[in-house]
Amino acid sequence: MTTHQYFAIFKALEELTSDPGVGIRLVKSADTAVHPPSTLAAFHARDYRDGLSRIARFKRLCTPEQLHISETRGEVAITSEWFYATEPEPAIAVDITFAFLLELGRRGTGQNLAPVLVELTRADPNSDVLSSYFSCPIRYGAPRDVLILKSSDLNRPFPGHNPELLEILTPALASALGELQALSSIREQVKMVLKRNLASGRPELSGIATDLGLSERTLQRRITEEGTTFRELLVEARHELGRQLLADASADINEVACLLGYQDTSSFYRAFRDWEGTTPNRWRELNMGRASGPGGTSLH
Repeated sequence: MTTHQYFAIFKALEELTSDPGVGIRLVKSADTAVHPPSTLAAFHARDYRDGLSRIARFKRLCTPEQLHISETRGEVAITSEWFYATEPEPAIAVDITFAFLLELGRRGTGQNLAPVLVELTRADPNSDVLSSYFSCPIRYGAPRDVLILKSSDLNRPFPGHNPELLEILTPALASALGELQALSSIREQVKMVLKRNLASGRPELSGIATDLGLSERTLQRRITEEGTTFRELLVEARHELGRQLLADASADINEVACLLGYQDTSSFYRAFRDWEGTTPNRWRELNMGRASGPGGTSLH
């Protein structure tokens, strides 16, 4: 899901209820045992500090969000950044994030820990639900949303520390994170969406931006920042998908051309010759030949 889609869900929840504590209740009612592996590992960490570190490292496996943790003078400040956000983070999303981080410490240590301070950009809702849950001062109208913890609390051990479980989960999570990061560039995201839309014709920048939850202007800027153009990405997407489709011996050349968004096969042949220096049929012959030859490997 994109940041835009997550924010839409949060805003819908806010519109459905006037309860300022709904985010807190969602977190408190969640059973630790049903958390996904990326957060379950944190509850079995060595101590609160280790648990927070694991959440920050693997947060992106759950949401397009990154935690920033800084420690100075005995205090730890935690803020959250949503990738590609084009609007302020909904208040309920802030509450869920901060409550979850505190709940991690409370459940992990078995103690009713309290932050030093919670700063929120929103106006005062005239409710004590947040101060009651966090058990600390709440500063409204702040320049940023930040959760401030005591450094000493982060050193508190987790009695439920499970090194055997962590030994299993950590490598798998690291591998999944690596795969996600490989697709995290705008270049790869755009090409991924393009490949899904090529068969419907020539995709436009505006449509791809909508699919990614970005404005057309923002998408264009980020494409430019990565040193490429939308046209270049369209060509790359067609080339990569073309090779993938041709590697399937059962796929008809005319069908491949159609799936790549070409109106006629001759246009596909010209484009493919520019890419590979040969025709699709000849490329397929070479590809299949290497795949079936002794010790051979397919061309990818």
